[in-house]
Amino acid sequence: MKIGFVGLGKMGANMVERLLRNGHEVVAYDPNLSADGFGKGNKLLRVLSVPELVENLPQHRVVWLMVPEGEPVKENIEELTKVLKTGDTIVDGGNSNWRDTQSHALELEKKGINFIDCGTSGGVWGLENGYCLMIGGDQTACSKLDPIFSALSQENGFLYCGPSGAGHFVKMVHNGIEYGMMQAYAEGFEVMEKSSFNLDMHKISKVWQKGSVVRSWLLELAEILFEEDPKLSKIKDHVEDSGEGRWMVQTAIDLNVPAPVITLSLLSRLRSRQPESFSMKVLAGLRNRFGGHAIKSK
Repeated sequence: MKIGFVGLGKMGANMVERLLRNGHEVVAYDPNLSADGFGKGNKLLRVLSVPELVENLPQHRVVWLMVPEGEPVKENIEELTKVLKTGDTIVDGGNSNWRDTQSHALELEKKGINFIDCGTSGGVWGLENGYCLMIGGDQTACSKLDPIFSALSQENGFLYCGPSGAGHFVKMVHNGIEYGMMQAYAEGFEVMEKSSFNLDMHKISKVWQKGSVVRSWLLELAEILFEEDPKLSKIKDHVEDSGEGRWMVQTAIDLNVPAPVITLSLLSRLRSRQPESFSMKVLAGLRNRFGGHAIKSK
């Protein structure tokens, strides 16, 4: 197939490369890269604008967006709708809010343009290992892109989840679970690091992958992390979040589903960004006032 691709960042560039390796043709655009700044081979065409990208695609065009959620997605959709026609398809492969996805789909439906949401997991390792794809939208429109999904994913690594928004919804839950798993690993390793035993985190993360019930790809990454920097001395204790953890927590609240582990993992990330905690100062002060407990002064 021949597909248009907007966004050649860490994920997008690797996805284009994987498509090319599997025999597909790609017309690629990224406003932050020059036309000769990426890719090789006669199956890749780099262009300098969205209209030029669309001009170089065959009828029933397919354009895949791999851009940050929110305004970048909205802006690209607005630009694409000026040049796409009835029967064309836009795929949002980023981490968009599933509610935004449903809104975009409704607006594009009025113009006869298909809008497919594709939650994409695999990170920078997806080029070699393949991606896990969670897909939502009109089922007929989605099925026409099976060759693209197959090329990007591992064997049996893509799933049609349901109507518009379902793919991004499942990816949101996936990322929420990821938050909780990462937090559990982080807390466990800290307990071991603080113990009186001189434990080798690299060897522990390695042996846990040999039949342990806590083995996972995240643990494999932890092994690499501890091998390269056993005390993590090069890493600042500051953790960002991509937004999907927040959406997951809010959705759980909306659905009256208790999700304490995922919620606390998100709050731990927020706490990591504080140079100092005002709430901890309040707690220390209150303990001193009611119980005479000592306060550590600056």
